[in-house]
Amino acid sequence: MSIALAQRPRPVADPHHFDVARIRADFPILAETIHGKPLVYLDNAATTHKPRAVIDAISEVYQRHYSNVHRGVHTLSQRSTDLFEGAREKVRGFINAAKAREIVFVRGTTEAINLVAQTYGRANIGAGDEILITAMEHHSNIVPWQMLCAQTGATLQVVPIDRRGELDMEAFERLLNDRTRLVSVVHMSNALGTVNPIETIIDRAHRRGIPVMVDGAQSAPHMPIDVHALDCDFFAFSGHKLYGPSGIGVLYGKEALLKAMPPYQGGGDMIRQVTFDKTEYNELPYKFEAGTPAIADAIALGTAIDYLQEIGMTAVAEHEHRLLSYATERAMHIPGLTVIGTAHDKGAILSFTLERVHPHDVGTLLDQLGIAIRAGHHCAMPVMDFFGVPATVRASFALYNTAQEVDALMDGIQQVIEVFA
Repeated sequence: MSIALAQRPRPVADPHHFDVARIRADFPILAETIHGKPLVYLDNAATTHKPRAVIDAISEVYQRHYSNVHRGVHTLSQRSTDLFEGAREKVRGFINAAKAREIVFVRGTTEAINLVAQTYGRANIGAGDEILITAMEHHSNIVPWQMLCAQTGATLQVVPIDRRGELDMEAFERLLNDRTRLVSVVHMSNALGTVNPIETIIDRAHRRGIPVMVDGAQSAPHMPIDVHALDCDFFAFSGHKLYGPSGIGVLYGKEALLKAMPPYQGGGDMIRQVTFDKTEYNELPYKFEAGTPAIADAIALGTAIDYLQEIGMTAVAEHEHRLLSYATERAMHIPGLTVIGTAHDKGAILSFTLERVHPHDVGTLLDQLGIAIRAGHHCAMPVMDFFGVPATVRASFALYNTAQEVDALMDGIQQVIEVFA
């Protein structure tokens, strides 16, 4: 049986014209006003808004198709299962994984990394071993490895960054050694926008037989992802940053690795046979999906992927690059503004500080103008420590943002400066 959700008209990919006005019309919240001003939403690195197709998909699942998956012979259960597994196949295609069984649904990137740490890590990393991360990691790619080190006696090693926010690749080469058991690295920094040379990192690690985990929370919404071409061993991303629902995410893992890993949690659906003497675990990917999953959210994530595929991820990346270039050029002409993170290869994130103005004050005043940005350490405290700042202002762009919104941001910054002058 094959069930499909009702289809809404979607933007059509056009390599010569990015129709941002048409795209914006698909996002109801962008018509909101904040303090009487049109909403300018530039906090997309934290979470993105949802197109009408995704909102409608969630509603349709609950109104017409909802039941538990994999367990029932009745029609609604079969419908839900068909849609749920269809979403898994959409994820597989989106990142070009070889098999749908390599796609594990989780709550988000954070849970995916914890899953790898507590399954692959506990089984393969011990006292005296080393785990290699970088100095630009989100806390979600630091704390799980610290916890694993405390449990096993392993050591966490950190690749430094320079003042541009780029990895010291010579240091990376030096830190790779016979004790390194895993490299876990962010693809695109949420605090700096830096896009790491992930292909080189994977190649160097694999030459030594070291597996690589990639945090793709920021990269997946902004650029084409091909896990087959990358040859990464694990890749994780979150639905809510990809114009999908919160509470759903993806862990990709190579089949051989996932098969060898013990389960993460015990309970329903991750079992094949249970007695009081022993349990036989289910096949992939269900071995890692204990309990009732986020059914409607997974299905709606599939709808979000449909939406992005229709636009084209290359077109999305090009549009956001134009916005970032324009925003950076304008920011450089504002006295007292310092850009934090000037890597040659950057995603759509502009982090900065203003002289004599705390980032939280900048964020509060911009909000009065209807402009939503993020002010803080962005769950990357070591990055802030490295640059000697308590926090930054972060404007992060998405496919629905415009040059006019960049102008609104820059005009707002000028007003903030005038207030504090």
